[in-house]
Amino acid sequence: MFFLLQAYNIHVNGVLHCRVRYSQLLGLHEQIKKEYGNNVVPAFPPKKIFTLTPAEVEQRREQLEKYMQAVRQDPILGSSEMFNSFLRKAQQDTQQIPTEEVQLEIYLSNGQKVKVNILTSDQTEDVLEAVASKLDLPDELVGYFSLFLVQERGDGGCTYVRKLQEFELPYVSITSLHSSDYRIVLRKSYWDTAYDSDVMDDRVGLNLLYSQTVSDIERGWILVNKEQHRQLKSLQEKGSKKEFIRLAQTLKYYGYIKFDPCITDFPEKGCHVIVGAGNNELNFHVKLPNDQMKEGSFKVTRMRCWRVTSSVPVANGTANPSSSSKCDVKLELAFEYLMSKDRLQWVTITSQQAIMMSICLQSMVDELMVKKSGGSIKKMQKKRLNGSFQRSDSQQTVKSPPLLVGIEVFTKLSSVSLRGLSSSNSASDISGNDFHGNYAFEGIGDDDL
Repeated sequence: MFFLLQAYNIHVNGVLHCRVRYSQLLGLHEQIKKEYGNNVVPAFPPKKIFTLTPAEVEQRREQLEKYMQAVRQDPILGSSEMFNSFLRKAQQDTQQIPTEEVQLEIYLSNGQKVKVNILTSDQTEDVLEAVASKLDLPDELVGYFSLFLVQERGDGGCTYVRKLQEFELPYVSITSLHSSDYRIVLRKSYWDTAYDSDVMDDRVGLNLLYSQTVSDIERGWILVNKEQHRQLKSLQEKGSKKEFIRLAQTLKYYGYIKFDPCITDFPEKGCHVIVGAGNNELNFHVKLPNDQMKEGSFKVTRMRCWRVTSSVPVANGTANPSSSSKCDVKLELAFEYLMSKDRLQWVTITSQQAIMMSICLQSMVDELMVKKSGGSIKKMQKKRLNGSFQRSDSQQTVKSPPLLVGIEVFTKLSSVSLRGLSSSNSASDISGNDFHGNYAFEGIGDDDL
């Protein structure tokens, strides 16, 4: 006798994060409801007594996707340890990686490796603190840095895939990619260059910022003319790191993250563009159809909102280089921009780094809001760790979730005999529809799973 086991592949930010059953999600819902009350928790799709029809399976997938998005977007529920620990455990269980001590390599901007001893179950903040401890970076400066997943390209360049989040386990994330092209890199996580002074007051912080600045210049992210290059080289030879950074601060695109060439519909459809994020803006270098180059910037303070969409859930994100389907995935970042006093216009970027762009925009907004309220990076980091970071509607410049979440159905055909249960090798992933917001869902089975 055969029956279908059904579960749900949860994609977070375009990457297959974990596979869970309906009963696990229901258990999470019951926990959240018990902790925060019925008035706070969004509606959850009810259990069904009979086997679901294909239409009901799709309906439930959509309901679960909306549920996960609603939980993640809630300032209390989305940042709760209960929710994030559920995602971390599910990620570890899906990849079938046991909890044990391991050595993880973290790279600095200059290519230097730092080996830290961690547990496979350590979350992003644990790993960041382990790296800071190994480098002797003071606790008060840890919040100025973050861990990023980076892909090394064959041409010597690199692609910033995403910033590692609080709901994931870095060791599991990097191991599940099954590729030596990916590495975890330590990089500063703030945008306001005024914070450089805090970092440069410490010897380790100064060295980290210096190596990042040198690296950004070498890869062409920071524009340098011949005279500036001569001055920088002279300071480098003298070992004048602070002066080197201060000069670099005056250069165009200092502190920006540059993205791979992509496509935009501004100023017209089909234009090739190189996007940079920094100085509270997205900078465009657009190649027009007549081969003319045009540069422009979009300030985050003039963006009313933005969204990231995907036409096909990523079967391990940019994470699975061997996957033939990765080129079929279409990720888009679209933002509504105040072009003039009374004119709003949507601008769309089609890029595999759309989610990283969105995360950059969100962190810019967070930083601006904290600074406006008289706070600091240290306070912002502390609030996030305590799960209390939020903005009122009156303070929020733009309303956009930092994460893209979707769900798709995964179905596995299993056989049952009198001797017990055995699984066949028949399995298939079914892609979900385009999704907006925080979580992408694929759906797998019986309510009792």
